[in-house]
Amino acid sequence: MAEQTAEKCYEVLDGRDVLRPFRDKFLIPRGSDGQEVIYFAGNSLGLQPKSVKSRIEQELEDWEKFAVEGHTKAKNPWMPYHEFLTTQTAEITGALPEEVVNMNSLTANLHFMFVSFYRPEKKKRKILIEAMSFPSDYYAVESQIRFHGLDPAECIIEARPRSGEHCIRTEDIEEMISVHGDEIALVWLGGVNYYTGQAFDMERITRAAHAKGITAGFDLAHAAGNLRLKLHEWDVDFAVWCNYKYLNGGPGAIGGCYVNKRFHNDRELPKFLGWWGHDKSTRFLMGHKFEPILTAESWQVSNPPIFQLASLKASLDIFAEAGMDRIREKSVAMTSYLHHLINDRLAGKVEIITPEQIEERGCQLSLKISGNGKEIFSKLIERNVICDWREPDVIRVAPVPLYNTFGDVYRFSEILSGLVEESGG
Repeated sequence: MAEQTAEKCYEVLDGRDVLRPFRDKFLIPRGSDGQEVIYFAGNSLGLQPKSVKSRIEQELEDWEKFAVEGHTKAKNPWMPYHEFLTTQTAEITGALPEEVVNMNSLTANLHFMFVSFYRPEKKKRKILIEAMSFPSDYYAVESQIRFHGLDPAECIIEARPRSGEHCIRTEDIEEMISVHGDEIALVWLGGVNYYTGQAFDMERITRAAHAKGITAGFDLAHAAGNLRLKLHEWDVDFAVWCNYKYLNGGPGAIGGCYVNKRFHNDRELPKFLGWWGHDKSTRFLMGHKFEPILTAESWQVSNPPIFQLASLKASLDIFAEAGMDRIREKSVAMTSYLHHLINDRLAGKVEIITPEQIEERGCQLSLKISGNGKEIFSKLIERNVICDWREPDVIRVAPVPLYNTFGDVYRFSEILSGLVEESGG
């Protein structure tokens, strides 16, 4: 009876899902048996929108037809192409249009931002970061500290969960900021931790940082297109993200960047300069005196890759049609359903280390299966479930609202339950 109730539940939920038609806008991979896979890896690489191919082909045709004149004569002129994505990017991140730009890649943008916003001086030179931050972030932070002639061992403060817990409490981060605030130059955290799936309270953390005169920046790789962000309202100083996860821009997609408008006209703020950050009205006068665009665009150094922008634009159009409020609403419902099914069927056998509180998580649930987790992960792949494994002991699953269904969630729970039972868990 319980099984029949659960099955009927997902059918009812899918029947009521106003975003269900959006699944047809994406290409769903198929397994060796020809059946569509259950794709729960959008937190690593989003699926391809069906419209991407025609978008890129348009640019190939315009390159063939116009060559260099495509910068002004293409159907979507290349010179201002990045501007075609601005409004939609601002909506997704809760920013003003002038505060966002798509450029470079995530870690490259991190370094560009640190040039401007990590400014150690005297005693105030430390960076507060998650102990379990994504490795690339940690490498970048270490290298930036060394670039200033400082010792990472002395300048990194790590926020950690309490003993016996998996996630970091917001009040503990606030306490660290309060206690060490006179030594901290920058708070740098992920909006959503890649490993646990914990969503940080960026508004509270930013407020606590600013109260001590500390800059607050965030890596939104797992947050952009996942959470309902309000970067401008929260007064975040800067943020960077990739566009290939929840935002479906394609492998190696162009990155995104947010800079609070408070800094746009600050001529004393250090930054690396390039031609594409120069005032557009005088850029082609070819002068050697840099005049910045008075938006986040002034952090650009090079003209962007058009094919990558075209791919990302295809996805952003889908986001604009669906709306982040509806996307987030379905995300909460779908992940809550998965949370319920796993706890109902696998309590004591599978531990969900992602917070239960919906405001502290996005799409992703991180599942800890003691002993044979990696073996079960491999068997999930064999059964046409695409998720991912993160050392040392977590299977990450992310039901994505735009292309996953409640039926996917139910079938995944059935497959996982069967594998755990087979393994003697």
